[in-house]
Amino acid sequence: MEHEHHTGHEDHTSHEDRTGHGHHAGHDPGAHHHGGGASWGTAAKATLHCLTGCAIGEVLGMIIGTALGWGNGATMVLAIVLAFFFGYALTLRGVLAAGLGLRSAVKVALAADTVSIVVMEIVDNGVLLLVPGAMDAHLDDALFWGALAFAFAVAFLVTTPVNKWMIGRGKGHAVVHRYH
Repeated sequence: MEHEHHTGHEDHTSHEDRTGHGHHAGHDPGAHHHGGGASWGTAAKATLHCLTGCAIGEVLGMIIGTALGWGNGATMVLAIVLAFFFGYALTLRGVLAAGLGLRSAVKVALAADTVSIVVMEIVDNGVLLLVPGAMDAHLDDALFWGALAFAFAVAFLVTTPVNKWMIGRGKGHAVVHRYH
């Protein structure tokens, strides 16, 4: 990427300039559209990033809760807490590697991922609650993994437009673009 060639004097009409983020040379040329929108590809990438952290946390939480013999409620709470932890951790890893200090990196991660993770957790846990037998299925049941995969797919489909809307307005995952 060639960020060092940016002078800040170019005349752009993209959403980045209206939100104070500036234009970043070297980014995916299809990532943003003029007029304040974001591409579906950019939104899908941001959602997959969020889904990865959420999935790691949720599966780990379910494994721990099941291994400890916890009930559905306690296991679900642990899974959600870990989903947030791993969702933020993936973003933190990237922005810390870009040279941002810990305090600033935490602020960036919170701004970038909170809404996406909240939407994803509401949707995927809601789906799991609605699938008959999913909450009582065990880790060695096909119903457990099938329901979880279905819940993640639905969460992805619902969260992607939310991320597209937010990124198009310079919010959500858009705040980490300058650190890539």
